[in-house]
Amino acid sequence: MSAVNDTKLKTVIFLLSGLPSHGDTHLWISIPFCFMYVISIIGNSVILFTVKRDPSLNEPMYIFISMLAVTDLGLSITTIPTILGIYLFNSREISLNACLAQLFFIHLLQCIESSVLLLMAFDRFIAIHNPLRYSTILTPPRIAKMGLVAVLRAMVIKLPLPFLLKRFQYCRANVLSHSYCLHQEVMKMACSDITVNSIYGLFTKLITMGLDSLLIFLSYVMILKTVLSIASYKESLRALNTCVSHFCTLLLFYTPEISLSLIHRFGEGSFPLFQILIGYISLLLPPMINPIVYSMKSKHLRVRIIRMFIK
Repeated sequence: MSAVNDTKLKTVIFLLSGLPSHGDTHLWISIPFCFMYVISIIGNSVILFTVKRDPSLNEPMYIFISMLAVTDLGLSITTIPTILGIYLFNSREISLNACLAQLFFIHLLQCIESSVLLLMAFDRFIAIHNPLRYSTILTPPRIAKMGLVAVLRAMVIKLPLPFLLKRFQYCRANVLSHSYCLHQEVMKMACSDITVNSIYGLFTKLITMGLDSLLIFLSYVMILKTVLSIASYKESLRALNTCVSHFCTLLLFYTPEISLSLIHRFGEGSFPLFQILIGYISLLLPPMINPIVYSMKSKHLRVRIIRMFIK
């Protein structure tokens, strides 16, 4: 199938792609996707409701977990229409404006999530390095300001992306390799010079996820330095145990995201199935696994969730 591109009417239609299959198997493929979305929405909603309802959870760590849950909910809601639309209704077409809106929110929320993960690393460092001043350093007003800065940074950096893509003329077979729109894919569909977009896209990755991952690494270096200075072996393990859930979240977020960026820039056209699977993992797995990880590792949060359901 080829995409419809009417340059006179300025209408551009992109065709989204999914896992290679026949029409009869689309319904079966949609079942795991529906299951993942249900788990993501219910899990993150339960965490938000529990933290909001229970005053004992109004601590910095749980506030940051709530911020992560809000971001994960946003990512799930942003990708639901196109992914389930393909497998449930075989709806592959998406207009240019809808595509630009979706890619903006996907990149915006990923940038915010990267910032939240950095704030959570800072939270763990303060809790281990200076536990007596933990609640006085990370006060709710200060946390609110940090969250606002994270959102504003993402808005300023990601807002130019759809406008840079809007100015292009699209004259190729506009078939995207994912079930959703991404900047690095849409810009390659243009029949114009994409040098500015390519440089700006790389710049945004370096100034957001690149910088955040570097600062997170430095935070963990400082955490290890602090833990190694603790004389008691049990206290050291207890301090490191508080970082396990955050470390799992980091791996879930950064590993597929970095892999997908490398594939788009250096391995375009090779291993298309692997590229599609990594794309699904990067957007669907973290929102589903994060609430499970934090509910299982945080005893205080887990007890409050169980009590809420028992009541």
